[in-house]
Amino acid sequence: MYLEYFGLREFPFNLTPDTSFFFASRGYQEALNTLLIATRTGEGFIKITGEVGTGKTMLCRKFMASLDDQFKVAYIPNPFLDPQSLLRALADELGIRFRTRTVDAHLLQKSLTTALMDFARAGKRVVVCLDEAQAMPLETLEALRLLTNLETEKRKLLQVVIFGQPELDAKLDHESIRQLKQRITFDYRLGALTRDELHYYLNHRLIVAGYQGGRMFSPLALWLLQRKTKGVPRLVNILAHKALLSAFGKGRKMVGVRDVLAAARDTGSTRAPRWKHWTWALLLSVAVAGAWFWVMMR
Repeated sequence: MYLEYFGLREFPFNLTPDTSFFFASRGYQEALNTLLIATRTGEGFIKITGEVGTGKTMLCRKFMASLDDQFKVAYIPNPFLDPQSLLRALADELGIRFRTRTVDAHLLQKSLTTALMDFARAGKRVVVCLDEAQAMPLETLEALRLLTNLETEKRKLLQVVIFGQPELDAKLDHESIRQLKQRITFDYRLGALTRDELHYYLNHRLIVAGYQGGRMFSPLALWLLQRKTKGVPRLVNILAHKALLSAFGKGRKMVGVRDVLAAARDTGSTRAPRWKHWTWALLLSVAVAGAWFWVMMR
């Protein structure tokens, strides 16, 4: 497509959470530092929340990649599981194997406890990362909490990091899991990119993708990109990719405001609601009518 035209090795605005493209904005770096400090101090539960598209999965992947071999990491990308299924998924991640495919709850608990004790004796910390945790049933969250009761005299045998959308906060307010909420010792809320961060974010991804040229996005294009996406990284990636396609199709090396506008019109999540178009049209009509009336009355 446009890779050779712009001198790129790979697509700079893919939606895949590739940690080589991780951008250490103030918020993301603070969140990463919070995770690393909390896990090294042995805290039981850590929570990271953020709106859709703010980069929770990217942060999760970067966090796991930042842990050294002192840690054993279990990653559960889809925790919409009943308690036994979650424990079985956790056992798979920790390398626990069973002779039969059907395993009862008692054997699961016993095997996980034994494995966690073995990791502790070997000097390893076990960290479980749960993505999209807002989808986890309440009874599964409670089962996970019970598993974190295991500890030595010095520290917990299992640490849990939960990543989720803001709906997770409402779920944690449920009376049945109030004990879990009390155990969340570190809590961070991811936000969107600021206007200045957006500029650096785009340049960072372009450079990682191999770009060596000058300014790619015009100042007006950056302004419109910020306005249309509100700084949400996923939306920024979608519009930036489409805007590059638009500039490529026109044979231009710089992305202009019209390219971003065309990209926004092609993206449902950034298009203004129909009623807003009618509102602007009505206001414009009123303004024109008012001006005409003023001219006629002179």
